[in-house]
Amino acid sequence: MRKIVLIGGSGTVGSILATGLKQVGYSVFNMDKKPPSSEQCCPFIEVDATNYQQLLERIPAETDTIINLLKVDAASGVESITRFQQLSDIFFHASYYILMAARENRVRRVVFASSNHVTDGYEKDGYSLLNREIHTEDLPKTNSLYGILKFASEQAGRLFAQEGTLSVINIRIASVPAKSQQAVKDRLNRTMLTDDDLIELMKCAIETTQDYGTYYGVSNHLHKPWSTWNAHIELGFTSKQRNLD
Repeated sequence: MRKIVLIGGSGTVGSILATGLKQVGYSVFNMDKKPPSSEQCCPFIEVDATNYQQLLERIPAETDTIINLLKVDAASGVESITRFQQLSDIFFHASYYILMAARENRVRRVVFASSNHVTDGYEKDGYSLLNREIHTEDLPKTNSLYGILKFASEQAGRLFAQEGTLSVINIRIASVPAKSQQAVKDRLNRTMLTDDDLIELMKCAIETTQDYGTYYGVSNHLHKPWSTWNAHIELGFTSKQRNLD
């Protein structure tokens, strides 16, 4: 049974994965600064992911895959120096620490929860502005420091993967709202990654033979702005969402 560690697993995505990955046969641990607001079905390990030594010491022995789900709220546009430092700690420094700690602990793979905001300059209101779906091969074009740092973390993962000692899979996650928010915005009709598809996509990312890759995570909605074709071909991901008008 593969041992899966969710770093930043106390949020919405982590709670979905804690239950879903356990149900499909994985041993799951949640590592976070704070425990989840509601009870999870997996052990909780307190860790500050911006503290490299803590990460190094507290990653469970024989961990197979780490899923980096670290998240804080971020805005568009230019941020203050203070905010730049805060966001860099979470979205770049901690990303690098996790990769390094994974390598030192002989973890097989890191799955990085990146973001569609890496290319949000090509999208508006959940529609692609390219007259086609946005691909991972398209040059990054972001409206936020958050998107810049997410892309930087993807590239840090590439460096580690090139060494051949750590596999890294980047998933540019679309919208994964809490249940209470799923009917609020029209944009979600095109951008939501459903719970079932989130679990399936992460399972594919854990099990793939790919050593490195970047993929969009969105369900098969009509007019979805991002392509999941390479996720289907390389990871074996097929959305359970029917593409209906």
